[in-house]
Order: sequence, then C-alpha cells, then structure tokens
Amino acid sequence: MSFNHVGVVGAGSWGTALALLLHGNGLPVTVWGHDATHIAEMTSTRENRAYLPGVALPATMNFTSTLDDVCACDLLLLVTPSKAMREVTSLLFAAELGRETVLLSCTKGVERGSGLRMSEIVAEYFPENPIAVLSGPSHAEEVARKRPTCVVLGCTDGALAQQLQRAFSSSSFRAYTNDDVAGIELGGALKNIYALAAGICDGLGLGDNAKAALITRALVELGRLGGALGGKPATFMGLSGVGDLMVTCFSQHSRNRAVGERLGKGETLSSIVASMQMVAEGVPTTYSAFECARKHGIETPIIDQIKAILDGSVAPAEALARLLGREPRPE
Repeated sequence: MSFNHVGVVGAGSWGTALALLLHGNGLPVTVWGHDATHIAEMTSTRENRAYLPGVALPATMNFTSTLDDVCACDLLLLVTPSKAMREVTSLLFAAELGRETVLLSCTKGVERGSGLRMSEIVAEYFPENPIAVLSGPSHAEEVARKRPTCVVLGCTDGALAQQLQRAFSSSSFRAYTNDDVAGIELGGALKNIYALAAGICDGLGLGDNAKAALITRALVELGRLGGALGGKPATFMGLSGVGDLMVTCFSQHSRNRAVGERLGKGETLSSIVASMQMVAEGVPTTYSAFECARKHGIETPIIDQIKAILDGSVAPAEALARLLGREPRPE
C-alpha cells in the first residue's frame, strides 16, 4: 500500500528536498510554509531561492500557506525548526487533522525546559495518530540533487516502517528502519552540539588530530547522555549517531559547523545568528541537552564548555584548555 497524498509542513531547505524526493517517487506532494510571500515566490519561480537556490521545482508540486490544504493528507512530514514544533503541532490540532494521518517528524532537536523529543511533542497533541521519525546524514543540498544518501526511519510499527521505507527509497536515497525511536531522535539532535565544537576547532586552527579526538570523545558523550535519555547504544553507532555526527562535523553544508568556526574565529553568537537566514539547531539543543544532563546526573564536559562559549562566559581557547586540563583517566 502506498500513500495517496503527502503533505510537508515546512518550506525550508530540508522540507523542500524531501518533497522533491517523494514527488520524484511518484507521490502527490503539497508543501506548506508559514510565509505567504515566500510560498508565492516558490509557486511563481518554481525555485526555493531563499533556502535551496539552483534547484528546479516541478510544476506539478503544490505549495500553500493555508494549513487546511495539508490536513487531508495521509502522510504528513513535520519539517519545522525544533523551537516551532509545538506551535505548528498545536495549529494542526486546531485545524482538526485526522486521526489516521501518519505523522513523520524530520526535525532534529530537543525541547528546552521539557526535555521532550520532537515525536513526544507531536504525541502530546496526536496520541492516536501513527508517528515515526526520520534522521541520518542527509544534507538537503545533496538530497535535492540526488547525491547518494542513507537515512534511518524510526517507528515501533513494523508494517508502517516498511510502508515508509518503500515511499522514500529511490536509486539515490536508501532508507533503513529501526524501532529505537528515542535513540534515532537523540543521535540526530545531540550531534549538532558537537558540530559546533568541531567548527570551533576549525576556527581556532587546531588541526586534524584535535578535531578527530574531539569527535571521538563526543561520540562517547553522546552515547552516555543518549542512553540515559532512553536510546539504545547500538543506535548511536548507526546512521543517526556516528553517521550524522561525521557529516555534520566535516561538511561544508553544515550550518552548525559553520557557526562553530565563526565562534572559533572570535565572532559573537548574536552577530552570527543575526547574519543567518536558516537555523543552526545545535545552539538551542546545547541548552536543552545541558538541562537534561543536569536532571539525570550525566557528565557532559563537551556540552558544558559549548554552553559556556554560547553564553559568552568563556572564550573558545579557554574552553579548549579546560577540556585538555581535565584529570587523565582510562579511555
């Protein structure tokens, strides 16, 4: 069984790339965005010039700024910034989205204050709907241009997981399945923090040895915190853990790595954020992860230092000195 109509909530780069993928697989797709002017421009130019320039959008792909237009879809992708997930989900609830609609969260983040994963926020509003998640090393710029990509779909319903797998799989896009929804979401969210750290290494000009050491220890820290929050250790060795960690820490497309590099070169967070059109999820997730670590008594030295840098209470070079100055211990 295939889906009859797919809705994508979020007209950024990732939402547009996933819409292109599903449209290319023969599924009718409607993309919703909150900015009517942006949606009108995409409709007329057949290009997302603001977030995914240079990629043609098919004439048969639909765009709307009216949320009701996607409420009849049987598959709805939620591709909003993490800080907007609760608001958008509440709007869908008010629009009386049907109980049969499959909700697929494609957003990587943890809500500040509550510590909830994105699928948990969705479940608060739609406890009866089927819910799944998508994560993995998948920059929108490459997916949209059909560069080979592998992701993982997290779902506790095996039959639904396979249905989603069939919908997303193509000659350039390979989707795996995994029932560890928590691990998949946590791996995808937490790695953005360590991409900030990797970028800071680049900005400070520390070299390959330092960056490799940082990423290796980041994976250990990610697994320690992710495990305490409900993820399985094996998941963090997969696509949403080490896979996403690698691509985000090294890629030229990584917004989080780029923000970290600018921090390492001495720019302030406020000036960096003011210059960006897209969201670097590692910034809000750092604070969410710090809160979760304190709540569960988990040691997170890298997250702690990244938060201090974001707060402006410590310079990047001093944060490095603090990490290197920790008491030596067995690996």
